[in-house]
Formats: sequence, C-alpha cells, structure tokens
Amino acid sequence: MTTTRRPLTRTDLAPLARAALGPGRTLTGVERLRGGTKKGVYRLTLDDDSTAVAYVWSAGEDYWDSGPSDPRDPFSHGTGLDLFTAAHDRLAAAGVRTPGLRYADATRTHLPAEAAVVEDLTGGSLEEALARDPDQAPRAMERMAELLATLHARTGPRLGKVALVDSGGSSDAASCEQRVTEGALRGIAEAARREPRVAAVRRELEGMIQVLAAEVRPRDRHTLVHGELGPDHVLLAPDGQPALIDIEGLMYFDVEQEHVFLRLRFGPHYDALRAPGLDEARLNLYRLSMHIGLVSGPLTLIEGDFPHPERMREIAEHNLQEALSLLRTVS
Repeated sequence: MTTTRRPLTRTDLAPLARAALGPGRTLTGVERLRGGTKKGVYRLTLDDDSTAVAYVWSAGEDYWDSGPSDPRDPFSHGTGLDLFTAAHDRLAAAGVRTPGLRYADATRTHLPAEAAVVEDLTGGSLEEALARDPDQAPRAMERMAELLATLHARTGPRLGKVALVDSGGSSDAASCEQRVTEGALRGIAEAARREPRVAAVRRELEGMIQVLAAEVRPRDRHTLVHGELGPDHVLLAPDGQPALIDIEGLMYFDVEQEHVFLRLRFGPHYDALRAPGLDEARLNLYRLSMHIGLVSGPLTLIEGDFPHPERMREIAEHNLQEALSLLRTVS
C-alpha cells in the first residue's frame, strides 16, 4: 500500500523549530532537501536569516516501505532517531565531525514523528566541491583521508550497528562475511525477479558468491564504518573540514566493506583514500555483493512512489553491468 506523502510545511515545523531554537526566533521558511529516501530533511530559515536542519523519521518520509527493522541485522533498514543519536554520540567520541545535534524529540511532542534539529552546514557537499573546483580536489581529498583514518582507527567488541553494540547488544550474524554472503544471495533472488538479465545468470552469480566466500579467512576485528560513504554524504564545514551525514547506518564491520563503497562512489578520487593491509578476498566478495545490492535495491525502490525513478534505474543498470563484467572475468 502506498503511503500518502505531503511535504511538511512551515506550520507543521514551527513547534519543533521553537523548541529547538528558542521562542525568540520565528520560522520564516522551510525547504525539503532532495536526496533522502529514509527520512525527511528540511532546511529551516529563521527571521534573523540563520538556518538549521530538521530530520524527520516517519512512514510518510520513508520511500522504502520495508516494514519493521531488526536491529540485530547490521544491514537492516537504517532509520530512526535512536540510530541517529547513537551514531552521533559515537562519532563525537571518536573525534569525527558531523553536524552538531541541537535538539532531539523522541516523544513526538512537536510532530507526529521522531525528529531532530541539527547544525546547518551550508558549504555544500564534497561531491559538489569536487565537481566545482577540481584544482582544490587534492586538498579536499587529503582532509577526507584524515577523517577516514580517524574513523577507521576505532573498533568495537562485536559486529553490528553502533546503537545495538554500544548498548550491550549482539548482532545475529555470525561473521561479517557470512552476513554479506547471505545478503548477496537474497539480492540475486530479488534482482532475478525484476530483471531478466539477472535471471538468466542467476545460478552463475550464486556460484561465484559461494566461491568468493569460501576464500575468506576468519578474522576478529570490527572497525567503525559509515556503511554508505559517498561524497554526497559528506558536507563541508566553514573551515573546509568534511563532516559526515546520513549516519544512521554507522556500524562495526569489516573495513573492506567501506572501501568497496568508497571506491565505487569516489571513482577517480579514490586513490587518495586507499589504505594498506586490506584483505583482497574480502574486497572481492564485498565488491560483487555490493553491485548486486545496488541492482536489487533500486529496482525494489522504484516499485513504489519514489519521485526520481530515472536515477534509480541508472544506478541499477550501472551496477548490473559491473556485476556481469565480474562474472565474465572469472568465467
């Protein structure tokens, strides 16, 4: 069933803004920022021209319609105020920049939804900066590499979402590689139902995943990783320093999972982020799994009412070609 969606208005958000930013200011403008698929992101403009950003977690703002989320699954649907605040606190303790939390409402007092208000970093995304000023790209990527080094120096006692592990819980996954393997096999099945080209090579893809998984040796180290770290999930602070956003998926996992995504999203800029000592067997398994997930996920999303299906189709097509290319390489 499709959820009726209506962007929140100034009237809707005024009580939240008043609670977060004080009664002395009046909310004069609201803009829903493009990009979010799991939560609503709204820029709040006040009568003194200052700004802040509101995050709203509700069914009306979540295009995935994925049902209840199991926090024991490291890759479960990463949405909700509890995941956000736990990730924010962990990043702050690690010395990793993220927009400052100004207010959190878990009681749904000011909206019929969980909500938070955070600092508005108006320098744009790292993705925009790399495209706008290529001459400054080396310095921007140097700063990004420094942030990554700080992030990945932190580890956790067990694999799983930060909100779960830091509160003493345990994931239901036996190992990172097992969870990735199981997810890849589910992704192949989902993609095969939606895309004939995947259906035609389903058995070959499943066999390749099993072969790659068998080459991974056990390891007991769980690194703090963002999980979906592309240049669009990095904002620039006024001093040019990068700050992470969309942090609800923060987890303790294999660092190779992060690097596969970094390589995919940063493209020609990835060389500045390379790290020594990565496990090639894990990289191979996680790379194919990620491409499969970026076929099945977007194709599933556009079955609903996501407003920009053309972009999701482009993502699915690109990753399908990458997966098929990897399959041909070992055939």
